[in-house]
Amino acid sequence: MATIIVDDKQFEAPDGKRLILALVDEDIDILHRCGGNARCTTCRVTFNSGEPKTYHPNEKAKLEDKGDLGNYRLSCHILCAGTMDVNVINTLAASGLPDPGSRPADEIPE
Repeated sequence: MATIIVDDKQFEAPDGKRLILALVDEDIDILHRCGGNARCTTCRVTFNSGEPKTYHPNEKAKLEDKGDLGNYRLSCHILCAGTMDVNVINTLAASGLPDPGSRPADEIPE
C-alpha cells in the first residue's frame, strides 16, 4: 500500500492505483477535466516528497509542450507507490466550473 499525504490528510491507496483516482476516491478537491488523458493539465500536482523519478510518455510530452516539465506533474499519469506528499494545484472550489470532470478510467490510456 502507498501512503498519500495532501495538506493535513493522510490515507492509503493500493500500489499501482492512478494518483488522480486515489485523490478523487478520498474526496480531495482536484480537477480532472479531460478525464485523465493528459490533455488538459488540470490535475497538476507538485510533490513535497515521494515524486516518481520517471514520467509516463504522455505526461512528459504534455508537460514539455506546455513548458511545465520539471515544475508540475500530472496526477492522471502517476501510479501510487511508497509515500507521496502532494500539493493539489487546481481545485473545483476555486474554478467556478460545475464539476471536476469525468471520472478517469482505472488504467492509464496508451
